[in-house]
Amino acid sequence: MLRVAFMFSKKPVYERILLKLSGEALMGDQPFGLDTKVVERIADEIKDVKELGVEVCVVIGGGNIFRGISGASHGMDRTQADYMGMLATVINCLAMQNALERIGVHTRVMSAIPMNEICEPYIKRRADHHMEKGRVVIFAAGTGNPYFTTDSAAALRASEMKCDVLLKASMVDGIYSADPKKDKAAVRYDHLTYLEVLAKDLKVMDASAISLARDNDIPVIVFSLGSEGELAKIMVGDGKYTKVSNE
Repeated sequence: MLRVAFMFSKKPVYERILLKLSGEALMGDQPFGLDTKVVERIADEIKDVKELGVEVCVVIGGGNIFRGISGASHGMDRTQADYMGMLATVINCLAMQNALERIGVHTRVMSAIPMNEICEPYIKRRADHHMEKGRVVIFAAGTGNPYFTTDSAAALRASEMKCDVLLKASMVDGIYSADPKKDKAAVRYDHLTYLEVLAKDLKVMDASAISLARDNDIPVIVFSLGSEGELAKIMVGDGKYTKVSNE
């Protein structure tokens, strides 16, 4: 967990952020499900950012439990499969809420699909209120609609919450011209425009998410959570990442 004095002496460059986590990021080295140690480490990273004075909201995918498009490819009805994927995100969000509250970070889970017994329904004004009170808000169940990914949900919620930036946690330290694990000649980009991401068909986020971020002028930062403290470094203008913006 990051506890470097000079880091906390710097002023953050962002006031309100949305962090997008894939479900796979929560698996660790496991082939399926949740690795509690990984969830706890990410919770520590979020707490570090909160201690910098940054307002944080989070969107988490569900691919570590069930991926709707994969289910559809095996013959399931796409709408039904996508709803199953949304329920998987709720499980991940509740796990992250538990990890955050165990280390003293007040957290609310808000679901696009009402399930009042376990979390709050998503209402924008209520989400704003929670964030202004210093709580971390975790948005569950994607957009609540089939055929939309949690990347699209992240871009949508970042727009609705007027976030300064959308941070996409990745398995690598930015956007590459190809998969760097498969292609040693892959080139890493420090900066791209939204149009370049779309034109080059770079698979960092789906096209609808990139388009929505572009339309609302929300920068997208792609970074790796594999390095401890990287999220807080980015908050103060340091770290290694690729930035996607209009300029």
